[in-house]
Amino acid sequence: MTRWGLAMIGCFAAGFALAQTPPAQPAAKPNCKIYGSGTKCCDPAIAAHLAKADVISACGQSEATYLGEKAEKDTCTYYFKVGSEKEDSTFVQVFAPKQPNVPPAPNDPFFSYKKMGKVFVLDKAKSPKAQSMIQNSMGLWMPGKDYFVSVKASTKVCAKTAAKKLAAAMK
Repeated sequence: MTRWGLAMIGCFAAGFALAQTPPAQPAAKPNCKIYGSGTKCCDPAIAAHLAKADVISACGQSEATYLGEKAEKDTCTYYFKVGSEKEDSTFVQVFAPKQPNVPPAPNDPFFSYKKMGKVFVLDKAKSPKAQSMIQNSMGLWMPGKDYFVSVKASTKVCAKTAAKKLAAAMK
């Protein structure tokens, strides 16, 4: 067989193989409600430390006020619609990074914490400037093995009186 004949067979076979390739599948829809410009659901390992259902229950929210979640590295943020408040300021954020050496208590130069069971609750600021940083939020911190969990919640979503319920739900 000539080179020309072999080239034609090769082109025909390549064209046949391309024609047999199934069309590209559309990207799978996420199985969560994504907030804003996020493109993926929260990492289940991060969300497991404080599940959306626990936040809704502890903070007196509902599926109707839930706007969605936003995933970032080691972070899962749940957003809620609260009256006429700006949506980007009505959230509960769970941060759970892996750490080789986790201290037994938070070591924060700006804030003091008090222990509530296995969780530390943000108590007060150590300076007036730091006080303005926590005026509209509450914080929880829990040590784990090779990780810690930090929760920051807008008091518009979750009143400071709900800290005990949120702390009990943390894993």
